[in-house]
Amino acid sequence: MITRGITNIAGRAVDVARLAANDMEVALLSYGALTQSWRIGERNIVLGYDDAAAYEADTCFHGAIAGRVANRIRNARFMLEGREVILPANYGPHSLHGGPDGLNKKHWDLEADSSANSVRLACISPDGESGFPGEAAFEVIVTLNDSKLVYDMRATVDRPTPISLVQHNYYNLTGGEIWDHVLSVPAEDYLVSEGEYLIQTGRRAPAAGTRYDFRQARSFADADPDREGIDACLVLQSGAPGAVLSAPGGPVLSFHTGEVGMHVYNANMLTAPFAPFTAICLEPENFPDAVNHDDFPGIIVTPDAPYRQVLTIEVSR
Repeated sequence: MITRGITNIAGRAVDVARLAANDMEVALLSYGALTQSWRIGERNIVLGYDDAAAYEADTCFHGAIAGRVANRIRNARFMLEGREVILPANYGPHSLHGGPDGLNKKHWDLEADSSANSVRLACISPDGESGFPGEAAFEVIVTLNDSKLVYDMRATVDRPTPISLVQHNYYNLTGGEIWDHVLSVPAEDYLVSEGEYLIQTGRRAPAAGTRYDFRQARSFADADPDREGIDACLVLQSGAPGAVLSAPGGPVLSFHTGEVGMHVYNANMLTAPFAPFTAICLEPENFPDAVNHDDFPGIIVTPDAPYRQVLTIEVSR
């Protein structure tokens, strides 16, 4: 199940774990807690690098657990307990997905539990790492069964600090560009962003009549006919499934989450060796830049209130 030392990154060995069930196999790396591949039958439905060493230079967060705080933080700064916290910027003047040395660039301990067909990944982020206050202990348990892939993401901290993770797979169910992929998301509203870097304004707007309207299943060719790109947080209806993604001749993925938002990205900015519009990211999340918006659900985790997010992806044919 685990192969140790398949390559080295930053002077440390990288391990790979493989989970198999029915006709599915998932490969997970100890570097970045990355999902390197997810095969259903003969097809790999997530973009990734065959050479694990290539992830060291990756800037698109392929398959990563992104954090400590996923998505954007305006101007790479926020206030916490009356003190301004300044982060290293890695997206223009802003912070994206935890900064240049986020969880996707860390080495995680990797252990297998064959009785549960699961893998446990764990790492410690020390106080001050990537600018964030407090020590945080992260744990991700990935489980595969005949019809479901589950990411159980947890964190404990020694002092109040923001935590908000996303699992960042790039999905392509049939190969080629994704215009025939069909998505439904139960979201009446989306969060309005502004500027080149799509930073949150704090406002919501109705999804109806926009390229963010997936209340009824529609293809990406229909949603984004001018290829403007889709990169937005949709506000999920409480208790509803997070999203359903399908494509002609491919599997159907149903995303189940307790998060308040679903970030939808059709990879319009994807860089070589991959090509734009060849994948879709579906990222259950808290609202981006929540640390700078008092009316967004809070993401401050404390020693008495640890972090947990469970993402279940159900597969049907």
